[in-house]
Order: sequence, then structure tokens, then C-alpha cells
Amino acid sequence: MDQIEDPQELKRKIERANLLASDDQTTYQRLVQFADELKQSLQRRLTARRSNEAIKKRARELWEDNGCPSDRDLEFWLRAEEELQEAEEISDA
Repeated sequence: MDQIEDPQELKRKIERANLLASDDQTTYQRLVQFADELKQSLQRRLTARRSNEAIKKRARELWEDNGCPSDRDLEFWLRAEEELQEAEEISDA
């Protein structure tokens, strides 16, 4: 299931699964389960993409705040990840 990376491809698969649903209850239940799994996979991927974009934005801010030094991109990326993770943990508490 996680092999599909393209969100558009996941959406097409969901639509296909919904169209294939028939009066056969077993087949219908399997297709509903398949569609639910695809929706969950899509949601995970979209969440990961938003998270990655937030890290990228914060890392750039840190880089700019520190005078745009070269060769420290990993440092700022890791610091941004840490800050966002801490903020998420605080909001979940």
C-alpha cells in the first residue's frame, strides 16, 4: 500500500475501488476496506509533505537569522525538526 507515492494515483485508486463496489457483500466490504486503506495512506503522505514543508520553512528562517552561512544546512534542518517536534509535543499535551 505505501508503495504508491503520488497522491493523484491514490485518489484514482480510491475512485476505482468505489466504482468496482457491487452487490456482492464480501467484495463490497473488501473494496471499502481497500478504499479506507488508500485514504489513510494518502492522509499520511499529505501530513508528511506538510511537515516537510514546515521544516524547510523554519530551517530557512534559522539560516537567514544566522547570516546565511554556507555548509550548515543540515544543522539548521535538524534544529528546525527539533523545534517543530517540541512544539507538536507541547500542543498534544
